[in-house]
Amino acid sequence: MDATTTQSINLLNKLQQDFPQISFHPAKDFFWSPPDKAVYFIPDGDVAALLHEVAHGVLNHQRYTKAIQLIEMERQAWEEARILASRYNIALDDDNIEDHIDTYRDWLHARSTCPTCKATGIEEAKNVYHCLSCLKNWSVNEARTCQLRRYKIATK
Repeated sequence: MDATTTQSINLLNKLQQDFPQISFHPAKDFFWSPPDKAVYFIPDGDVAALLHEVAHGVLNHQRYTKAIQLIEMERQAWEEARILASRYNIALDDDNIEDHIDTYRDWLHARSTCPTCKATGIEEAKNVYHCLSCLKNWSVNEARTCQLRRYKIATK
């Protein structure tokens, strides 16, 4: 067993002990599940990602209704992950954190780009956007883990 694996196991054990209200489950990806109050993690995966998902749990993040709320929750979780990292004497790379947050910023920008005129629109309801430039509407899929799709909505 290498040092990284040992460090990951030790961290996981400490997290399970320190946060008994959160359950931990090995998975193929990292994510926080609010209904389960569970962190799903990749065994031997990125320690920063594990701390980030635990931070969602510590902050009791629930579902979001608009994309901009997700960006704020992600930022908050990374700030909390920094606090957790300090508590467990783990160094987090600020550039890596910004890269992660940038993926959500890029996701938001892509969703809000009007498929007709390419101007930036506003989210009027969950996954429904309106362009202030050409007045067109479109809906989007969730697309956090798959390709973004935008669908023009016919106006009446």
